[in-house]
Amino acid sequence: MASTGSDRRHQALADKVRLRLVAELSQSMDTLAQRVRERLLELLDQPASSKDAQLRRDAWTLYQRHQALWCDATRRAWQAALQPTPSTRSGPLALDAGLQLVGTDVVENRILASRLALGVMEHAASEVNDLRKRLKSLQAEETLSPQDIVHPESLALPLIEQWGHCGLLREYWALVHDTIQKLLGLQLKEIYAHCNAELIDHGVLPVIEFVARPRNDTLSAPIGGGTTRQTGGGTSGHAPSHVAQRSGGQDRMARPADHYAGGMSPRSHRLGNARGILDRVSRLIGDLVPQRGAVDTRGAVDTAHHGAPHTVPYTAPSESLLQALQQQPTFDSQLQAQVPEGYEVQYAPVVIERVASGLRQQTSSIKAHAKSDSEKAIIELIALMFQSILQEDRIPTGVRVWFARLQIPVLRVALAEPDFFQKLDHPARQLIDRMGSCVLGFDASGISSAALETEIKRIVQVIEQYPETGQRVYVRVYEEFQSFLQQHLAQRNESTIKVVGVAQQVEQKETLAIQYTIELRNQIQDMPVRDEIREFLYKVWAEVLAVSTIRQGAQHPDTLLLKKTAADLIWAASAKPNRADRARVIADLPDLLKSLRTGMGSLGLHKAAQEVHIKIISDTLADAFMSKTHTIAAEQVQALAERLVHLEDYLSDDGTEELPLDAQSIEELFEVDASELEVITSGGSTANPEGIEWARSLQLGDWFTLDHNSNVAQVQYMWRSPMGHLHLFANQIGRSYLIQSARLAAYLQAGLLVAQEEESLTVRATRDALGKIEANPERLLA
Repeated sequence: MASTGSDRRHQALADKVRLRLVAELSQSMDTLAQRVRERLLELLDQPASSKDAQLRRDAWTLYQRHQALWCDATRRAWQAALQPTPSTRSGPLALDAGLQLVGTDVVENRILASRLALGVMEHAASEVNDLRKRLKSLQAEETLSPQDIVHPESLALPLIEQWGHCGLLREYWALVHDTIQKLLGLQLKEIYAHCNAELIDHGVLPVIEFVARPRNDTLSAPIGGGTTRQTGGGTSGHAPSHVAQRSGGQDRMARPADHYAGGMSPRSHRLGNARGILDRVSRLIGDLVPQRGAVDTRGAVDTAHHGAPHTVPYTAPSESLLQALQQQPTFDSQLQAQVPEGYEVQYAPVVIERVASGLRQQTSSIKAHAKSDSEKAIIELIALMFQSILQEDRIPTGVRVWFARLQIPVLRVALAEPDFFQKLDHPARQLIDRMGSCVLGFDASGISSAALETEIKRIVQVIEQYPETGQRVYVRVYEEFQSFLQQHLAQRNESTIKVVGVAQQVEQKETLAIQYTIELRNQIQDMPVRDEIREFLYKVWAEVLAVSTIRQGAQHPDTLLLKKTAADLIWAASAKPNRADRARVIADLPDLLKSLRTGMGSLGLHKAAQEVHIKIISDTLADAFMSKTHTIAAEQVQALAERLVHLEDYLSDDGTEELPLDAQSIEELFEVDASELEVITSGGSTANPEGIEWARSLQLGDWFTLDHNSNVAQVQYMWRSPMGHLHLFANQIGRSYLIQSARLAAYLQAGLLVAQEEESLTVRATRDALGKIEANPERLLA
């Protein structure tokens, strides 16, 4: 009875805290709604195309009409969400339960809610997680219901749903999403802190200490018998690794904030999982080797996730085993020729079975010469890893056969170098992973796949020619493969070549414009140049010089004339106290205005916009014509003109600012057809330093799922610009996507750009091998 009374008190306290959470958020709703109103009003005053301007006016008009309705409906939805919902479904589902497809609007609302919640977590992650832990301790539950109002997603979803129910379009939401996300994050951080303080006052977990939770997946399972439950990939059989196995069956991309608990980024999560796999291999081999000749692999294991680093015992391979490896014949190279062109699908099972049979015979022969249990374990692990790779039916059959030929060379390395099972960046692992990530996504009948298969064939043959060089040969061919990818992907077809060329010009033009602006600012900062002229030079003429430099060259006569125009404009806009200077201005003015119009025309500015600039300049010149102060000496103008001629000498290449891309102007500026290029300039959350580093770590050739404007596409990472500002992705039907580094980081963080492979090829193969050993431990030493 006492226990029942205590449970009731705990439940009452938990309900009280949830009620407080909703009450305080409901009170802050008016502030949020008013900020949205202010933002829509601000947008009305900002320049925009006619289409965008009309959208903003419609949003402002409707929002004024429905603001109060949205606030009230959202508050009611939050109150309704306080009603308890079961966290799990028990019992079978009746056949007449009324199953139906989830509507597109529902899915899109959930995606928007996840993005909004992700922004909240950037501000209040620690407060949210602390409150979750305290509520779980009160209710003695391992997990909270996914619909629990304590989750940021549960709070965000009513905001978006009621927005639509009130007649406000999703396009209007996009105008104010960032504003809502920022303010809501700050509000919820304070509200969650209040809720935590109330629980602390009642003695609920005053101090929260980190405790490693036992997990039910194979990462924490011991080597040996026993059942395990797998997440994110199977240990036996074969399942696509890019399908996330989640409770509730929710798609990983739909709720990125839920997929990785505790604020851990997807990248950190994957690295932690991979290191966990290697840690298990270390324990497996360590249990079989006498404790002598230990090799310290400190730092190879992430102690934050997997405890103290292991010191892995290691002994050199026996002489008889080395001789057996040297006597192994090169794998049957005739197998590739047995697949007639165009019949790979029909012949694949036969070829793969023959290769698998040959590998098993090789493994048995080599294992018979092993003198120690550790040697047998390593041989079996490598054999099972390559068996897993051979069964990966998403890799073209011919490529799988070439991968199979690497089993013996990799076995030599694994026996001689304990780092192979200790470091994710071992050259042999890196090579197989890079080749695997490229071939796991593309059409095996295309030209690009043929070129890639040829390169993989060459690499395998090089490795076979140098069996005694250890990891050095892998380092060499890995670098060669990286160079091949960089060249091959950028020149895969005419469409890609064209798009890459445009992207290179875009980066060069935007970077030059920024650098020209900075240098112009430096050169005239001490001159009495009028503000109107400064603004024109910085915002318009710097871009004119950049475009001319790219199109015709820095020292082309037309570019030099435009540079001279800048110096002439500065001089003409200065005071003219004497008659000779005024006469010169009058004589030179027609040519000056003509040159200004020519330069602005190169940017694609409409004549109306040009005339606005010309009028401002003309008024400024007229005022300067009558002024007798703030003159600029002829020597200063001459020095400026000389520096402008050689402006590129003063520019640096270390610009790190994001480039102000404008998708509509690319075709006009560079006179190319950019219909197959889409510039991604919006979406995602604010990029943080970890996200920027994540974006820089992406490898060319990897495949991703891109969710852009609710359109999902499978894309390959094709090109990175020389300065690292721009990144190009392309799908298989010729559509390309250009994205800047900060936006790329934001897409990665928000789950809008997701790697198709949760694990690298060798990590997944190692996981599969361990799973088979766990299911049948006797095979390890047989």
